[in-house]
Amino acid sequence: MAPCSLLTAGVSLLAKSVSVFSCSGSLSRFSRVLPAVYFSPVQYLTAEASGPPKRPLNGYLRYVMQQKPLITRQNPEIKSVDIIRKIAQQWRTLSPDQKQPFEEASVRAREQFKVDLQRYQAQLSPAQLQQQAQDKRQRMAKRKAIRKKRELTSLGKPKRPRSPFNIFMSEHFEEARGVNTQMKLKSLMEDWRNLFSHQKKVYTQLAEDDKIRYKNEMKSWEDHMVDIGREDLIREQTLSTRKKRATKTAEAKKTAKKSQSKAVKKVGAAKKTAVTGRKTTNERSTKTLSKRPKKT
Repeated sequence: MAPCSLLTAGVSLLAKSVSVFSCSGSLSRFSRVLPAVYFSPVQYLTAEASGPPKRPLNGYLRYVMQQKPLITRQNPEIKSVDIIRKIAQQWRTLSPDQKQPFEEASVRAREQFKVDLQRYQAQLSPAQLQQQAQDKRQRMAKRKAIRKKRELTSLGKPKRPRSPFNIFMSEHFEEARGVNTQMKLKSLMEDWRNLFSHQKKVYTQLAEDDKIRYKNEMKSWEDHMVDIGREDLIREQTLSTRKKRATKTAEAKKTAKKSQSKAVKKVGAAKKTAVTGRKTTNERSTKTLSKRPKKT
């Protein structure tokens, strides 16, 4: 009986192992169809819970999220940009009563966001709060730099001068070796290093000419910015040069005014001296005449 029971136990153990392997194989096949998120729910929920709450959408964006699938199904051939343009036009034609549900939903979501944000920040340590504030400052600085760059481009700020290698690269990029941009840049760097000095001198001269072009265009552009009242966009170097020039001009005017006043004083003193001399001469002549004896 013992050998039979052992045999039975071995068969059952073998059947369990086969079932486990078959289940793992089916799970692996199933995992090829569904995304990986469905197989790590704990990790997914932890990642979502550890991050800050997302900012709520405003009323217009809620309307876009509602209307975009409908318009896409009705017009599958339209591009995404045209769909957004069409939805924006529809939003402008809506009445305040039609917009009210989306605006109210946005207000409720904003209030819930404030509560969730306070709850999230209460769980953070002082070091995490400091890091979060630093990340926020970096994001704001990056956005500010992007906005400033766009503004300068719209105002027609001249492009910076190119280096000799940049000019060489722009001329030979199309025929450069390589199947992608990175490989082409690498091959161009090698070609640049292998150039003779007299060949590089041509691009160096072109770069110097481009510097002159940039200097002249920047001077005209900064003068125009001063005329329209946008001195905040002028370079610090230019501002300091303008201040020094204005100070020198003011000092020259002050010196000229002082010299002019001195000259006026000298002329006045000379006139006074001349008048005094005339009076003295007249007095002397009068005294002389009075001293002469009268003829009898």
